[in-house]
Amino acid sequence: MRLLVWHVHGSWTTAFVQGKHTYLLPTVDDRGPWGRGRCGRDWPASAVEVQPGELREHDVDAVVLQRPEEIELTHRWLGRRPGVDLPAVYVEHNTPREHAATTRHPMADQDAIPVVHVTHYNELMWDNGTAPTVVIDHGIVDPGHRYTGELPRAAVLINEPVRRGRVVGTDLLPVFAGAAPVDLYGMETRDVAVDGVTPVGDLPHDALHTEMALRRVYVHTARWTSLGLSLLEAMHLGMPVVAVASTEAATSVPPDAGLVSTDVADLTSAVSALCADHDLAMRMGKSAREYALARFGLDAFLRRWDVLLDSLAP
Repeated sequence: MRLLVWHVHGSWTTAFVQGKHTYLLPTVDDRGPWGRGRCGRDWPASAVEVQPGELREHDVDAVVLQRPEEIELTHRWLGRRPGVDLPAVYVEHNTPREHAATTRHPMADQDAIPVVHVTHYNELMWDNGTAPTVVIDHGIVDPGHRYTGELPRAAVLINEPVRRGRVVGTDLLPVFAGAAPVDLYGMETRDVAVDGVTPVGDLPHDALHTEMALRRVYVHTARWTSLGLSLLEAMHLGMPVVAVASTEAATSVPPDAGLVSTDVADLTSAVSALCADHDLAMRMGKSAREYALARFGLDAFLRRWDVLLDSLAP
């Protein structure tokens, strides 16, 4: 199929474009949010940058929507209406931004465009009304088993930790830093000034994985986001995980791969124990990788998407 899809979330799109289709990526001159193109990523040749004015020259089979505004953009650029003249699905990457259980989804109460949630938790919490929904778990391009854990330090990845604050658990950094030195990765981390926390910044993907895998444990601090792909990538690397038991993280880390809890004292104790026991960390990291490959492997992700996309064909 020829699929129109915006580059919104880099890690998710990286997995999505590994399939057997042609992926048409809107690309505008300033590479802004409505046309980022490939952004220089090492994607297959089937991920094709297309200027909006050229889209009508392509025989688009379906559109993969991710933001409400893309419905109008599709109509404007293609002259076809998603769900009416053009098969469409809507991928919801996020938890509700306001009230957890009562927020209406922008695609609620229509039956022309299925809503694809990336976690069962998201499907549960959004008020989807009568809209058809399906859950397709994340898939990860396997970075390979890189874990050495030779540094008794904790790796944390938070994008924009100052702006996002408690939502992503920035306030918990000093607590975890009391259990082990913390290396903080992600966008706009330089303004974090916390004793025991070293802001590293935003690294290229491959370098990030290599650096994370040197650290003894991955710590997932988010209170209220969708399932962070950095958590799943850490598990693929073979890292043991200590995670706040919130949203889908509570069901994504088995007991033999680390600790998931709402008790911060238990979480910090687990970080201390793993940093003190390299053999334990290695065993838990091995279990984390095995589980991640089985549940969040790329092949299963692409198969589930193919089933859904095939169902859109007229």
